[in-house]
Amino acid sequence: MSNYSNNTLEEFSEIFKALANPHRLRIFLRLASCCEPGTSCCENGDLHHCAGDVGQDIGIAPSTVSHHLKELRRAGLIRMERQGKRVHCWVEPEIMQTLGNFFLRTTKKD
Repeated sequence: MSNYSNNTLEEFSEIFKALANPHRLRIFLRLASCCEPGTSCCENGDLHHCAGDVGQDIGIAPSTVSHHLKELRRAGLIRMERQGKRVHCWVEPEIMQTLGNFFLRTTKKD
């Protein structure tokens, strides 16, 4: 773990803080499992995931989903873009690789 700078550890701390909430983790996993990097999967088949659709079946209010999406975006886990009345969101393409590398580095024996 000593190979990480304090800034890098702070960044990972923010990522893990965001994912520590069960609803945010569920939303992140939903986006990560259904979407190719930079694309997503609205029910209508378009290549985007609509913020209004991502919270379905989670059992929380749309305003709470919006808050969780904002926190995931703030932590650098997802990107969001407004297109007309809809807000599209997807997993930040590099984050999956970054998280994978983090866990690989922490499990390697020196």
